[in-house]
Parts: sequence; structure tokens; C-alpha cells
Amino acid sequence: MTELSTSAGPARTPSLWYGLPHGYAQIDLDPPLEGVVELLRQLVTLPGEERDRAEEVLRFYTATVGALNAQRVQSCAVGLHPDENGELVSSVLTVTTVPSSGGNAKLVIAGLAGTAGDNPDVGMRPLELPCGLGFLAEQKRRTLAPGRPPEGSDGPHMEPVWQGTVAVTGPGGHDIVLLQLVTSAVHLADDYRDVLLGIAHSLSYTDPSRTVPEAEEAPAPGSAAQQVQSDFG
Repeated sequence: MTELSTSAGPARTPSLWYGLPHGYAQIDLDPPLEGVVELLRQLVTLPGEERDRAEEVLRFYTATVGALNAQRVQSCAVGLHPDENGELVSSVLTVTTVPSSGGNAKLVIAGLAGTAGDNPDVGMRPLELPCGLGFLAEQKRRTLAPGRPPEGSDGPHMEPVWQGTVAVTGPGGHDIVLLQLVTSAVHLADDYRDVLLGIAHSLSYTDPSRTVPEAEEAPAPGSAAQQVQSDFG
């Protein structure tokens, strides 16, 4: 883990910190309007074929950001890493905080984790994390992807992906924090599972900048506080 990221949502959403591995970069889920306008201005100056590809990516980005905001995602990071052939593969990490059913996240997580332990074939397993009780769930599915759909297809372009999700009790025991990692490099699922578990083990609800106690301020010379301090060494 090389850098510490903070995820802060609405006022009711707790802050949290987690390690972000090499190769991941945060994306802005609330881009400023002037930035979008400048991007569009640059896009229209591109040659025809390049402009078409750029428009596809921009439409995909717009739809993705809209979907993430609709799901109350707090933060999102995109990763690019080389595979065994030297080709770049991508992944997307999202962090979301959701209220637990009944207001007791520990009971919800414990119930789901217990079920996972009894049914290993469902792609779930319990986890003991530094920040609390959780579980890991995995699945392979098809999802929306950038690019044009196959010739003759009426639907959007879809690709198979591996999706890993860690759910853990949030601070105060009233919320559930979800860490989700998705990649189209299905054959690298074992590697991305390790990445997700590494991030989950770094998750903290305490500001790391405040973990070291601040030095106590020395009392003013000649004050009563200094005299008491002298009396007790």
C-alpha cells in the first residue's frame, strides 16, 4: 500500500481511510462544469475516427459516473496493470457505505458470514478484519462495457467480468461498508482477490494522522501547572 485515501460522503456518511495500491488513480465523481466544457471543446477538435472513439469513452464515463452517484458510491479508483503478456488490464475499485437493515450492522454481517461459512459453494467466506467482522463474496457476470455492440445486436456492448465484494461493519455499528473490485481480466481473479483483501485489511475508521498523540504543551514558567508538574516529577 503506497498512499492513504479518504472517502467522505454526505454529512451522515462516516469518513474512512484505506490504502490504495500502485497503479490506481481516483476519479472525480463530481467533475466541475468548466472541466467538462473544456473536455468537450477538445473532443470536437479531434479527427473523425479519433473523435468517434473519444465520444464513446465520454458517453461511457458519463453513464458510469451517473450510475455510481445513483448508488451513493463515496469514492472510485481505476487501476491499470500489465498482465503476463505485457498488455494493460483495467479494474475499478468502489467504496460505498449503506445503512444496515434494522440498524445493527454486526448482526447483519454475522448472519451473512455464518451462511457463507456453511455454504462455501456460493462464493462467499467470512473475514476477520482489523476494522471489524466482514465477508468476501465473488462472482463472474456480464456487464456494460465501452465499445460498440456486435454487428446485428440491439443491446449495449457487454463483457464478462470478475467482481469481488468485501462487506464489513462500519463505525458505530449502524452502517455496512462495501469495497468492490471489478475487472474484465477474469483469468487474473486470484491476483485481484489478493488486491481487494489487502485493501480491506488496511481499512480504518480512525484518521491515521491522529493516531500519534500530540506532544503535551509545556506549562508556562512560574505557573501553578508547572509547580504541580514539578511536585509529581
